[in-house]
Amino acid sequence: MRIRFSFRGLSSLPYPPPKWRITGKIFTTQLSLLQDGSLTFRFFSSSPTSRSANPKQCYFTVSYLINSCGLSPDSALSASQKLHLVTPERPDSILSLLRNYGITDTQLPKLIRVFPTLLLTDPEKTLLPKLEFLNSKPFSRADLGRVLSSCPMILSRSLDNQIIPCYNFFKSILHLDNRVVSAIKRSPRIFLEDVNKNIVPNITALQEIGVPESSIVFLITYYPIVVQLKHDRFGETVKKVMEMGFDPLTVVFIKAIQVFGGMSKSTWEQKMEVYRRWGWSNDEIVLLFRAFPACMSLSEKKIMSTMDFLVLGWESSDVEGVGKKDLSLGAFLRYTESKFLDRFNSIFIVVSKSILLLPPASAGGSLIYQFLIAFSL
Repeated sequence: MRIRFSFRGLSSLPYPPPKWRITGKIFTTQLSLLQDGSLTFRFFSSSPTSRSANPKQCYFTVSYLINSCGLSPDSALSASQKLHLVTPERPDSILSLLRNYGITDTQLPKLIRVFPTLLLTDPEKTLLPKLEFLNSKPFSRADLGRVLSSCPMILSRSLDNQIIPCYNFFKSILHLDNRVVSAIKRSPRIFLEDVNKNIVPNITALQEIGVPESSIVFLITYYPIVVQLKHDRFGETVKKVMEMGFDPLTVVFIKAIQVFGGMSKSTWEQKMEVYRRWGWSNDEIVLLFRAFPACMSLSEKKIMSTMDFLVLGWESSDVEGVGKKDLSLGAFLRYTESKFLDRFNSIFIVVSKSILLLPPASAGGSLIYQFLIAFSL
């Protein structure tokens, strides 16, 4: 049996006539937008042993998801397979609460698309306490909206068994609410973690090699996704970084873990190859990485444009106010050309148009390459 009906608007759509009452079978829905703008529903019969679904109820669910939640017709159809709305009262209360706590009309469709059954929860007993707890922390309204829309499944977790214990765990390490909020903003999925599975073993591994508490706080606050790595992968990353000569007592060690841990072996090799094109050896590239770990997280385009900028040289009129103490390749990789020229203004130098040589830095220096040649006027 197949029933087909179509309409040309979504704002005031009539329900299917009462005579379309069908029992004894479960129906799935197919929805499509025609070129002339009409919206077509098709209900197809399935197993006669399944519980029946009311076509009127399916219609209302899809219509509500489109008109009230902002989902596209395709997304609404997909979401409607997971929930069946009967009346608008409860979902309206859910949407009102979400908006009151920072979810914008732009963010709402993503949240409902990922977690459509949220519309079935009890707004006062289940949803409100979670929103109130999060709102009691130093999130701005906009921050809370971004966190929940980027990771809607936070709202699927138990407040007492997951959200509060997880927050308190990170508070015990980071000590300040602002730090915990900073970590959550950078990686909202941290609320979904079983901290005992990977996070606790990873932190313990750092403590065992003597990483200071301040460095661990820095890592979780600014790079929380790193401590969420699977423990085996995290251990391999730490081992590799130590083999490269990084000192666990320094913050640079943490930055190296962040870069190396977030990169596959193939991506690492691709970045190495970019620097090799300029004639650098593997040892020289590792020296650069030790001084400026972020050099390996830059895009190929950024690396190439920076090297072009240096090797081809500048006209004297293009350069003014570059400080000698900041003459490092890391400085150039970190800033765009215009920002570099704006940032350093201690002395005036002139760089020749000829190719700049990049000799190794002295053994006692902290910079990998001293690459600018300053001339006296």
